[in-house]
Amino acid sequence: MLVLLAGIFVVHIATVIMLFVSTIANVWLVSNTADASVGLWKNCTNVSCSDSLSYASEDALKTVQAFMILSIIFCVIALLVLVFQLFTMEKGNRFFLSGATTLVCWLCILVGMSIYTSRYANRDGTQYHHGYSYILGWICFCFSFIIGVLYLVLRKK
Repeated sequence: MLVLLAGIFVVHIATVIMLFVSTIANVWLVSNTADASVGLWKNCTNVSCSDSLSYASEDALKTVQAFMILSIIFCVIALLVLVFQLFTMEKGNRFFLSGATTLVCWLCILVGMSIYTSRYANRDGTQYHHGYSYILGWICFCFSFIIGVLYLVLRKK
């Protein structure tokens, strides 16, 4: 049980780090010519980055930005709650709050990534392909669901 909990804790920390990288990095879409990339915040070329996103004023992008930031906040809160619960709560209720908070993080990632996928991921036909930030976002989606469910299963033990 202790080894499983340590493994889940390490994966949770990795998820937090990957969420930070995914949200901050400007490599959600990469040009097929590899000279430009588009993120949630900026357009970048080989030379520099600029704040001039062609769709920066759209509400969908602002929603994606908000939900990705919320997912980071909930993931960090879940990690802090886990550490707090390990030392303060009795055995039967120990992981319920951290599991629920992680599943809220999962839901925020789901909403943000789904909106981005439906609205922007197939932008301009075949000129762009998915970058590592976009892929990390979906990996964090999977990890946060697995972690949240495992916390709820561990609550019973």
